[in-house]
Formats: sequence, structure tokens, C-alpha cells
Amino acid sequence: MKSWKYLLMTTMVGSALALGACGTDSTEEAEKDTESASSASKDSQEEAVLEGKVSGDGSSTVAPILEAVVEEYSTEQSKVQVTVGVSGTGGGFEKFIARDTDFSNASRPIKEEEKQKLDEAGVEFTEFQIAYDGLSLVVNKDNDWVDSLTIEELKKMWIEDGTEKKWSDINPEWPDEKIVFYSPGTDSGTYDYFDEVVLDEADLVKSAQLSEDDNVLVQGVQGDKNAIAFFGYAYYLANQDTLKVVKVEGIEPTNETIESGEYSPLSRPLFVYAKNSAIKENPAFYDFMKYTIEKAGEMAEAVGYVSLPEEEYEKGLADLEALK
Repeated sequence: MKSWKYLLMTTMVGSALALGACGTDSTEEAEKDTESASSASKDSQEEAVLEGKVSGDGSSTVAPILEAVVEEYSTEQSKVQVTVGVSGTGGGFEKFIARDTDFSNASRPIKEEEKQKLDEAGVEFTEFQIAYDGLSLVVNKDNDWVDSLTIEELKKMWIEDGTEKKWSDINPEWPDEKIVFYSPGTDSGTYDYFDEVVLDEADLVKSAQLSEDDNVLVQGVQGDKNAIAFFGYAYYLANQDTLKVVKVEGIEPTNETIESGEYSPLSRPLFVYAKNSAIKENPAFYDFMKYTIEKAGEMAEAVGYVSLPEEEYEKGLADLEALK
């Protein structure tokens, strides 16, 4: 943008100087043309500057992507105030249903009961997928006995059965030490996803320490040789020097295995749910959502997630434009 304006002004100044050689009248006319062009350029800039407020909440897994988007967006539209809370996927939907937010970040698809509550509240919405994640199992860096776990071993480990879980219960060759569990909180979409694909909706082990803040889970595993946790792929990548990722069914989460779906069943999509009325009525929100979809792939890769195929973002932009 700046270089375009520079070239435009350079061209206008050059033209004015050339016309100066033709006489006073030509010079005055050139000056008027220059002033007119400058005024038009100024008006264009003013029209491009938006003001307003945009609010969102939701998944701690999606948060790093949106935080990166918001930081970049603030340099483009400094007068648009964007706030993004981190109440977990479920907590974010509660605020969305209460009409407190314009958008809700989610690390799982919206539930039928949440759709029903939104319908009852008169909130129409659109789902936008923005990236892929691979839910990652991690242990302490000094754990030298666990390299891979099967889904059945994960069930045996994480489902509450009234016993005190030890590593030797999972594999007799492993230490006779109590397993220390760290898990996202129950409002988290990561918890919901793990509950669905691993626990089969059975009760999570009662000794697990829960937190909606993934950084708390990271720190817990970093500080205990017998600890294990699960959270989004980006949080593992950000701490891979101090954590050890565990393969699931022999497959390690990587950009390639997550995008291809080979890292199954723990590969999953990440979403932003947007309020349709806010897109129509709030130009700042429409502009922010457009910027989010355009930049989501780049920002997802930058913070440690996996971008979608380009045609998926193009479809998202078309869906957004249809709502305007």
C-alpha cells in the first residue's frame, strides 16, 4: 500500500515538473490536478479506516491462531478493537448463546444441544473451518519407557475404574510408579474430543488434574517424570525441547500425518463460528472475519498447526461474502 502511494505521488510530481516547462497556466493546472488526486487519495484512505469493536471467546487450542491474527490485524486496522477470551470451547459457546460475543472458537464441531440453544436465542451462525490439529499425548522428557500407546492402552490408562493407576498396570515392563495425569478442563473442546474418540464417553480418571489453561498442563508434565497429558499439537511444538511426544498406534503427530489423517483418530479440524447478524451489521466484524480466513492458513502454520487446502479458505471467503 505504501509503495503504491509513493509511486503514485512520484508520478504526479514528475508530471507537474514536466508541465512547468510549458508555461504558468499549465503549471497551475498541473498543481490543481495534483491537489485533486491527493484529496481523492486521502478520501480513499479515510474510507479504508474502520472503527468498531469485535469480541470472541472459546477454545484454548484455537487461541494461538486467533492471537496471531489479531496481532497482525491491529497493524491493518488500528481503530478496530478485537478482544478474544479463552473460556474453552464449551464456555465460549455459552457466551455465544448469551449473545455476548460475535464469534466463538472451537476445537470440536458444535453439539446439537448448542445448536438448539442458539436457535432458541435467535442466533443464526456460520461455521468456518480454519486449520487442522493433532491432539498430542506427551510425557516428561526423562520418561524413557513410553514411546507409543495404542487406543486400548489409552483407555486402560485414562478411564476411571476405581484403581490407582501405575505404569506397570499398562505394561509389566514399565516402572511400578503411580501415573500422574494432566487433562484439559471439561469446558475444553480438547477434553470433549478425547472423551469421544478415546474414552467413549466413560468417566475420566478421577486423579487427573484439570485446567483450561494448556500452559498449566505443559508445566505439570515438565515437572514430573511420571506425568502424562494431552493437548493441542501447537503446545507440544512450542515445548518440544522439554516434552516427549508419544506415538499413537505407532504414528507420531506431524504436519504430514495430521493433514493426511494418518494420525488417527486424534487428527481434528479447528473452527470459528460467526454470528450472521454481526457480519451483516458490523463492518468491522465482516472485515476481521475476512482477514481471519485469508490469514488463517499462514498463521496456523506459524504457531504450530496445519493449514487447510487453499480451496477450503476460498470456500470460506465465498460463504462469508454471501452473508454480507
